[in-house]
Amino acid sequence: MLIQYSKILENCVNEVAKLPGIGKRSALRIVLDLVKKDAGELTLLTDAIQKLHEELKICSVCYNLSDEAICSICADPKRDQTTICVVQDIRDVIAIENTQQYRGVYHVLGGVISPMDGIGPQQIRVQELVNRVSESKPVEVLLALPATPEGDTTNYYIYKSIKDWVSKITTLARGVGINEELEYTDPVTLSRSLLTRTDIEQTFIK
Repeated sequence: MLIQYSKILENCVNEVAKLPGIGKRSALRIVLDLVKKDAGELTLLTDAIQKLHEELKICSVCYNLSDEAICSICADPKRDQTTICVVQDIRDVIAIENTQQYRGVYHVLGGVISPMDGIGPQQIRVQELVNRVSESKPVEVLLALPATPEGDTTNYYIYKSIKDWVSKITTLARGVGINEELEYTDPVTLSRSLLTRTDIEQTFIK
């Protein structure tokens, strides 16, 4: 798509189109909508984006996004600190929280083990999880990773790494489809998977 009538507009469209899932057509619609907004609304938007870069923090406990050094979930005394749910990324925390069926805390890995992509345990936060579990010795660790070969590989690696410190290691029931990302799973299915989670050893092929 060539936007010949305005270099400023074209540059803005190109930058917006770099966002995941946004093509040039969608980017153009977004930018044209921004053009219609008054200066005050645009200032609010640009300030919010600037704060993402300058003020948004990573929780020092679970690696969730946070306004403070420790996120609101880890700091909440009503959350069950003895149950840790291990997820791939921040979007999975949001998906699980939306079900309102889980009251434990989280550990965000930041990815899954994928040798084909050059991602090993050292590239994600597995050792941080091992350290956390060995120190706190939680009652349960729930592995809520994608039902993919990479997710299963990561499940098995984590299981072998933490089994000496945790008496109960579970995974989501297979109500979550194979090769299905949590963020795209409907809330009812995800809720059922949380409530009927199973022991991790039962998912391994003998």
